[in-house]
Amino acid sequence: MPQHVLRWPVLRWLCAGLFTTLMAGSLWAGGGMVLRDDKCIIEIGFYDAHFTAYQPQTRGNEQFCQELPDVGETLFVLDYLHGSMKEVPIDFRIITDVTDLGRFVQVSDIEAIENIEPITVFYHEPTVHSDASMSVDHTFAAPGNYIGVVTAGHPTKDAIYRAVFPFTVAKNDYTWLMLSGSVIILLLPLGYRFLRRRGAVAQ
Repeated sequence: MPQHVLRWPVLRWLCAGLFTTLMAGSLWAGGGMVLRDDKCIIEIGFYDAHFTAYQPQTRGNEQFCQELPDVGETLFVLDYLHGSMKEVPIDFRIITDVTDLGRFVQVSDIEAIENIEPITVFYHEPTVHSDASMSVDHTFAAPGNYIGVVTAGHPTKDAIYRAVFPFTVAKNDYTWLMLSGSVIILLLPLGYRFLRRRGAVAQ
């Protein structure tokens, strides 16, 4: 028998921690996208919209959120979940990610860009969609890292709300996975030492 054997509750605790760490990175990207009931939701101030991306030429009706597998035609659909969104103009912009922040980009990072036009690859001007749904179509010519920017006003106040969400096109993003793995490797010896001192590891 090995000199040190982890008891089952401790092993289960470590596995749960690993799973939670990895999942946290894959779910939350940027300042505007969250996962709710297995659906991608964009939070634009106090507004919510269900977000779905399709690539009909290559993937049919398959739905995507932040990792688009192919270049080519892509259909973005925002289904409004807040009634007053039908009353205000909403625009949709896609820019090349020049921030190098990836999944950690925030609205303030986009607002700090002095001139956003040269890096804009698509722009849908502010439009009122009374049917509570916005659909925009763009054809990506090259793989890469991109950021979606959605802007909406308030129905009665002089206020503007903005959400950003990074996404990739035809590009596997292993950055967070590698980072999580490195952190776990560094922390495991410390955790093991701590558990030994508390008697959670059998001698």
